[in-house]
Amino acid sequence: MKRLVAPTVLVALLAAGSVAAETPSAPKKTNSKEAPPSSTDVGAMRSFIDNMAQRHKFDRVELEQLFSHARLRKDIIEAISRPAEAKPWSEYRPIFVTPTRIDGGVAFWNENKVTLQRASAEFGVPEPIITAIIGVETRYGKHTGKYPVLDSLSTLAFAYPPRSKFFGKELEQYLLMTREENIDPLAQLGSYAGAMGIPQFISSSFRSYAVDFDGDGRRDLWYSTDDAIGSVGNYFAKHGWRYGQAVAHPVRVKGNGYKALVAKGIKPSLSISQLRSAGVEIPPGVKSDQKAALIELDGVNGKEYWLGWHNFYVISRYNHSELYSMAVFQLGNAIKDAHTKSASHDVRKKK
Repeated sequence: MKRLVAPTVLVALLAAGSVAAETPSAPKKTNSKEAPPSSTDVGAMRSFIDNMAQRHKFDRVELEQLFSHARLRKDIIEAISRPAEAKPWSEYRPIFVTPTRIDGGVAFWNENKVTLQRASAEFGVPEPIITAIIGVETRYGKHTGKYPVLDSLSTLAFAYPPRSKFFGKELEQYLLMTREENIDPLAQLGSYAGAMGIPQFISSSFRSYAVDFDGDGRRDLWYSTDDAIGSVGNYFAKHGWRYGQAVAHPVRVKGNGYKALVAKGIKPSLSISQLRSAGVEIPPGVKSDQKAALIELDGVNGKEYWLGWHNFYVISRYNHSELYSMAVFQLGNAIKDAHTKSASHDVRKKK
């Protein structure tokens, strides 16, 4: 491979404002508020390569060759500029809590019953929650992403200033991950944001939380459903999932005092007495020493109010959004109910 120095192919394409031939489906126009990039931060790319060489002993020439294959993806910039989490709950929920995804969750649970039971026992995370995460992320492994991860992370690290710092760190983690796991950094596909495999782990999550759950000596989140299930369980366990505790409760509110509590955010920091004083009706059976967040959602029939407990917050560590946490929670409940009904139906048929 001929040595290439900056400007690399990525830089040249950005400077020219063109898109690589691999992306003919990229939209010609964007509805996003941010225009597609026309230049990249060449200095940041050079600094990144220097950092990888100095801190992690990567070969500069090999990195330059690697980045010569990276391509600008305008469709990535457009996609990250219009995330689903920007939608109201009334539009977000129907994307994920659907009869097809519920039925798919029951089928996934049945097909992976032993592995889910083992993961739940080992990590203390319920089977429906693990199943729902995989259902929300990739429709149970059916849609794991079409973008080369190197393209995604390079584009966002060097051509998307709003989050370049975050994605620069993820690009660093990605190169470390591919070296550690002995996999080709050019061959991996994922989401527009560089999330990978059946559970859509970003690079830092893969390095920290992925596990070899099928015992073959590899952490394979692309093709091993067992590894994916175990890794999701481990992720939630490491983030403090509390076995047997509630996730969220719907509540009613009165007056206007509750509005200031909604603004406190998704992390559970509100005492029961604070919530009561602000006009929030507390469900029966809630212990007085519990802490919650007050969640306001724009539902189909108006505002919805929920108490989000510790486990609701833990779900949000996967995707920092109350919409995401609620979708996982409600899909998990729907899958659990459908699974129970299906099992009861099978028992009646046998009789």
